[in-house]
Amino acid sequence: MDIQSFFQNLINAMQWGSFYALIALGYTLVYGVLLLINFAHGDIFMVGAYIGFFVATFLLGSYAFHLPMILSPNVVFVLTLLITMILTAGVGVTLERVAYRPLRRRGAGRLYIVITALMAGLILENGNLALLGASRRAFPDLIEKVVYTIGGVTFTNVKIIVILAALGVFFLLETIVRKTKIGMAMRAISYDRVAVPLMGIPIDTVIVFTFILGSSMAALAGVLFVSAYPVLEPYMGAMIGWKAFIAAVVGGIGEIRGAFIGGFVLGFIEIFVAAVFPSTFRDLIAFGILLLFLSIKPTGIFGVARAQKI
Repeated sequence: MDIQSFFQNLINAMQWGSFYALIALGYTLVYGVLLLINFAHGDIFMVGAYIGFFVATFLLGSYAFHLPMILSPNVVFVLTLLITMILTAGVGVTLERVAYRPLRRRGAGRLYIVITALMAGLILENGNLALLGASRRAFPDLIEKVVYTIGGVTFTNVKIIVILAALGVFFLLETIVRKTKIGMAMRAISYDRVAVPLMGIPIDTVIVFTFILGSSMAALAGVLFVSAYPVLEPYMGAMIGWKAFIAAVVGGIGEIRGAFIGGFVLGFIEIFVAAVFPSTFRDLIAFGILLLFLSIKPTGIFGVARAQKI
């Protein structure tokens, strides 16, 4: 592999790592507060992509009822991001309220909540399939793609936006969790969920806020993903969701830094494996490497073993 190919693959790996990191951050936020693996999160990513599609096509005037003014594609892109994040956050909160909160209040074990999360993901997938059909949809071009070439390495402005978005979200979440009162409450719930209500902290409010953050990050990833690869289909969130979960585990699930780094680790391994070996070996070799790593350090890069009183 020459130096030009190395940097080309490096840019591609940073883009894929950004997608994985954005989704993995949602997994790690929910797990960090509730010790719950929200297996429906990948499908929330898919729902966000579809909501973004309908919001964008509406703002572009593709339906009978449309806005009285014509908006530029850049304005439509920004509005699509904001509206999609708000609406998808509503989907995540609804999921928590309908599926997880009743089980939590009845003291159901983690196994039942995990099974419920898996079922919720399947409902989102097959509900989309039943309502919208299996046909693929093309996401409209909202960003005028500009191609840059530096030293023989080619990349677009979309790649730059994706990478910067992942970095911005990481620093925003770190600030929220480490520097704000609600972030302190999130960390307190993670440490001792029984004692927190005795201190006057509204636990349900903090949990809802956590789902808002996680779901909005999935929506952001969904819109950016279909902006880079403009094809939507009902099962698009399944595989990328599982991979993002694995990335969160490799980084140390429950740690924001771990989810961020783990996403980029998986992105780098996948892209560079595909650059050396046939693409059909990509997942096999990539997950084999990650399995070997976890066998050596089961808690992940930043994770720590939790002591549990019996």
